[in-house]
Amino acid sequence: MSRPLQPSMRLGRMISHIRQNDGFTLIELMVTVAVLAILVTLAVPSFTSLINSNRLTGQANSLVADLQLARSEAIRRNRTITVCRSTDGATCAGATGAWETWLTVIPGTSPLEVLRTGSVKAPVELSAGVDSVDFRSDGMARDAVGALLAANIVVCIPTTRPAENIRSVNIAAGSRVNVIPSSNAGACP
Repeated sequence: MSRPLQPSMRLGRMISHIRQNDGFTLIELMVTVAVLAILVTLAVPSFTSLINSNRLTGQANSLVADLQLARSEAIRRNRTITVCRSTDGATCAGATGAWETWLTVIPGTSPLEVLRTGSVKAPVELSAGVDSVDFRSDGMARDAVGALLAANIVVCIPTTRPAENIRSVNIAAGSRVNVIPSSNAGACP
């Protein structure tokens, strides 16, 4: 009849068993590295697409927040508030073009009172068919002749990842702002 092993004897046998099987073989290590390389190769494009998609969404949301701030400030202050593109970060630029920097300002103040400054971070590009968006005291964005503004500001990354590489910030019926993802894979308007 055998006696049960003492706990210290069991531990000793486990340690001696572990010592006999130390380390990995070269084949095991090479298989592990190969599997890891395959997983990284599959994951990197997905991460690139995810990162670019988040950049687009974040930049579009930042612009929407500035437009909403301008609208609410126009109502609160009972005066016109403008969101305009800027080339120097201190004044509004006149002609249409790329919106690398934009300002939320109170026009007609001297010096120009800037409520907020926004800018795009590379590789994101921002362009619009208007040079500014003016929210009047009623909270409606209007064009130069007083009609309700309908404008589109395009946030884009020139890439094929993600395929939906454009976010259009639409201003409809003077104050309704929404973001629409769309695809133009590779090229920015």
